[in-house]
Amino acid sequence: MYLRSTIYVLLISLILLVSCKQLKVDLPDNTPPNIILIVSDDQGYNDIGCFGSNEIITPNLNRLANEGIRLTSFYVSWPACTPSRGSILSGRYPQRNGIYDMIRNEAPDYGYKYKPGEYDATFERVGGMDLREKLLPELLKKAGYVSGIYGKWDLGVHKRFLPLAKGFDDFYGFINTGIDYYTHERYGVPSMFRNNKPTEEDKGIYCTYLFQREAVRFINVNHENPFFLYVPFNAPHNASSLDPKIRGAAQAPDKYKNLYPHLKDDYIIKDNLRYEYRENENSPVENHYPSESKQRLEYLASVTCMDDAIGEILELLDEYNIADNTIVIFFSDNGGGSGCSVNEPLKGYKAWMFEGGIRVPCIIRYPKKIKAGDVSDEFLTALEIVPTLLKQANIPLPEKIVYDGFDMMPVLTGEAKSSRNEMFWQRRNDKAARVGNWKWVESAKGNGLFNLNEDIGEARDLSYEYPEKLIEMKQHFANWKDRMEKAEPRGPFRDY
Repeated sequence: MYLRSTIYVLLISLILLVSCKQLKVDLPDNTPPNIILIVSDDQGYNDIGCFGSNEIITPNLNRLANEGIRLTSFYVSWPACTPSRGSILSGRYPQRNGIYDMIRNEAPDYGYKYKPGEYDATFERVGGMDLREKLLPELLKKAGYVSGIYGKWDLGVHKRFLPLAKGFDDFYGFINTGIDYYTHERYGVPSMFRNNKPTEEDKGIYCTYLFQREAVRFINVNHENPFFLYVPFNAPHNASSLDPKIRGAAQAPDKYKNLYPHLKDDYIIKDNLRYEYRENENSPVENHYPSESKQRLEYLASVTCMDDAIGEILELLDEYNIADNTIVIFFSDNGGGSGCSVNEPLKGYKAWMFEGGIRVPCIIRYPKKIKAGDVSDEFLTALEIVPTLLKQANIPLPEKIVYDGFDMMPVLTGEAKSSRNEMFWQRRNDKAARVGNWKWVESAKGNGLFNLNEDIGEARDLSYEYPEKLIEMKQHFANWKDRMEKAEPRGPFRDY
């Protein structure tokens, strides 16, 4: 009889435990939200199912959009990796925070592999974000947040530049702009770190799986307290290998490539490569290069693999009943690179100043405040991320720091229109400005004045029809440049 009673009590306890896990927990309004920031690498504007693609398989990103808001006029601050990522975490223009160009070496572009000792003296090794910059995880500590980053860092390699020196509590990922997905090397140089130390512990394992593993571990350990989880994937960026068979495309496991049987996994002979690659000194020059079909295949499959990783993160939030009080943000660091779709309806790609290089897909879910299934075409940017998240964490913006964004939560909830009316970009000699619905571009890829309200594809140059507007746009840009020049100088590029 006692045994039966004991079993009965255990069964009832188990049922209650399972039921409680599935219950929605009502939290006080002032409870700091958990924050998950997911950034993909070189993903095109419509290379997500919910942004219009009928080809790509992204059920978890689609789910995120169905449960949150999809932003269709969301911009990053630079059309390529490093400066864009610096702005995401600082809330400041690249020209203000000092990272207004890439921290990378050019020699591998021409097939050169660094010898031992050489790499240590290159700019990729010694460059980094100015030590005076305050990044998001450091500011979140004021509200008791624990912060982890798993994936691409790209803001400096020395200990003084690494994530643990910038407010993160845990880091596993690679330190520069790109790697081989399996060897974790950047053009032959090992690039994976755990916290402040280089590691090759997981060499040979597909890196998206590793970032997924670490993100899951972080949530399992920290789900009972406020956390900031930053997952900057390298998918679907091209692999950074000296071998042209690899470097011309992203990389993906066969499991995901098999989901796209209409695409060929093959190569072409390309004789006009600007670099030479030999397996060893006695080998012939290798000139096999991924076909366009293979580029697309690797790209799509790497995104779908990333989508699966995002799915596990979302499921874990449900399991711990913390989804309602977790802000999940997803967007690409810049426009689509090799293997992306034609980027319709936008013009251009990564590194371009046209919309295809700087307008990116963005999804934000926060069930506690944001209506499910919403879509907004309000003018918003990645510069809004830091002010918005600090506001939600009840942390005031530091008074001595000039921010270039604002709290966009009232826009996301539908309570207000965006207060942003202008945005400016400069990449070396390429320039662009958006003021209201007007866009001006002056670049190596083309010039023009466009009305985005009528011509999102920037097909019709209105410079001759509206010469006064052209002058006005250039003046707006000049005024912005003047403000950036008067800002307190930051390294590593600026002379001060």
